[in-house]
Amino acid sequence: MKLAHFPARMAAPIAALLVAGLTATACAPESSDNSGGKDEKSGTLRVWLFQEVTNTPKEKVVDSVVTAFEKAHDGVKVDVQYIPVETRAEKIKAAFNDPKSAPDLIEYGNTDTAGYVKDGGLADVTEEFTDWSESKDTDPTAKQSVTVDGKIYGAPYFVGVRALYYRTDVFEDLGLDVPKTQDELISTAKEIRQAKPDLYGLAVGGAYTYGAMPFIWANGGEIAEGKGGSYAATIDSPQARKGIKAYTSLFGDDNCPADKCAGMGGNDTVTAFASGKAAMAIGGDFSHAAIEAGKAKGKYAVVPLPGVESGDIAPAFAGGNNLGVLNSTSHRTLAVDLMEQLASKKTQSALFDAMGFLPTFTDVRQDVAKREPFVEPFVKTLGAGAKFVPASPAWSQIDASLVLPTMFQEIVSGRKDVAAASEDAAKKMNAAFSSAG
Repeated sequence: MKLAHFPARMAAPIAALLVAGLTATACAPESSDNSGGKDEKSGTLRVWLFQEVTNTPKEKVVDSVVTAFEKAHDGVKVDVQYIPVETRAEKIKAAFNDPKSAPDLIEYGNTDTAGYVKDGGLADVTEEFTDWSESKDTDPTAKQSVTVDGKIYGAPYFVGVRALYYRTDVFEDLGLDVPKTQDELISTAKEIRQAKPDLYGLAVGGAYTYGAMPFIWANGGEIAEGKGGSYAATIDSPQARKGIKAYTSLFGDDNCPADKCAGMGGNDTVTAFASGKAAMAIGGDFSHAAIEAGKAKGKYAVVPLPGVESGDIAPAFAGGNNLGVLNSTSHRTLAVDLMEQLASKKTQSALFDAMGFLPTFTDVRQDVAKREPFVEPFVKTLGAGAKFVPASPAWSQIDASLVLPTMFQEIVSGRKDVAAASEDAAKKMNAAFSSAG
């Protein structure tokens, strides 16, 4: 099995991550070039990376890179901080507005590239990236995720996509077949809950935007569509509402009680599965390490998330993260060098072994696929055609403002029906699209 290039239809904005939505909303680009032209070759480099569900394996890989980097650069220290995904938007906004406290290098969800560039937060590293010998093997879609108006603003770190994890022992015990359609997925989840009330049938989260989107897309809905050079929300279309209804039907005592699951995000659902509290979960290839470290180890399998019709694969949110140098850094050369070391082929291969992160280099991805069969369902999902969030600077505002989680939570709490909640979400999205220009 080869994991060469993604399908051509995905080459537009893979600008999307698992973890997306970091950018500050409308920060003024006052941080642009606050370094005063300094390019110091010694001192402390500050790095912000995302904290994972199970972070120790990631830390070990990063520590080995940092140790080698410090050894190769006399007088240089690297200070790595792991920031919670949930509070990243506020932290990045503060960093953009206060360069003195800002890091030199950040990890960010690649849906945020356009917003970061608009805010003046990311440095243009086109020349350095182009000169980097390894960059020629970067998947074109991954390269697109760091590109805005032909200029490059970072290095792709990994790509990711989600699929359906399920407990093989639970399915065998109850004599269940692996669901082949969305309706079967929902009914199977509820059957498991009825037979084993101590388990969630399918762990879902009201704050798990990227776990919900496949339901919307599988039913023919879209989040938004291009309109007049901008975007217009379509989250309130009949097709989108059908998907929203399907997803929110999973919140209740018959699967995942709203009082416990409405506030859960993606990491929470993965933790529920890994700890043995759920029979199924929608998790990424990047969730593999956390699940292997939990009680579900040795008792689970993964298949693509089913679509509406039997044999269909629900369109998944294909994402990933990037590394970017901040415009305000006073250590540009060192920061770019460290960025390339952290995003190198060697490091990405090690991160795959440690975390299950899919590499952004086509040759490295082919190598890891040969030695690890667990990536197959994720590759099939990518091959079936993944989807993305709108490639607009407004998306970071929409994401940080929790527009879609609020919509889901209003529905599952009973405060609003699907029509009213989706209509309100569409209004909020359109306001953000308008303000982004």
